[in-house]
Amino acid sequence: MPALATLLEFTFRVRGRVVPQGRERVTLRTSPSPGACQTLEAYVLACRVQGLQRGLYHYAADRHELERMTSTATRRQILAYLPTQHWYGDAAALVLITAVFPRVWWRYDYPRAYRAVLIEAGHFCQTFLLTATWLGLAPFCSMALADSRIERDLGIDGVTESVLYAAGVGVRPPGVDWAPTPRPQRGRMSR
Repeated sequence: MPALATLLEFTFRVRGRVVPQGRERVTLRTSPSPGACQTLEAYVLACRVQGLQRGLYHYAADRHELERMTSTATRRQILAYLPTQHWYGDAAALVLITAVFPRVWWRYDYPRAYRAVLIEAGHFCQTFLLTATWLGLAPFCSMALADSRIERDLGIDGVTESVLYAAGVGVRPPGVDWAPTPRPQRGRMSR
């Protein structure tokens, strides 16, 4: 549990709130957020996290707490959330990153708002991957999601709040410091 707590803290936790001169109060986190809108939420599917009961949780970033939503968390659930990606089935935890669009619409009331949210998700996922690697975990990320199923399980509507990204972690296999670099085969060009 300490590694997951650190991972969530360094990636998603609210670090503070400030009021720039002549502006409204903004929330600060470790990753950039366009217009400081902080559109992202994190949900954790904890399957094999030492010291944490299996389940689906919402991460309360302002309090650095997990709020348990269900007691269900299985390999089958990961496989259903990440279809055609069986290699992620043994993940210890899967973090589902959602965007709450009204948080950005008030500031950007034109199509660029959606692009800004996607860039924000990329920033946060990169922080997640770097932190997990620093912690000695084996991280991954994917945008190939079963959106409707995930959104149903999270109790979100897919319109005002929608799942964008999944990032997960497992334990690095013994003796592996980093993923090996594939060697190209002689006589074949890589694609």
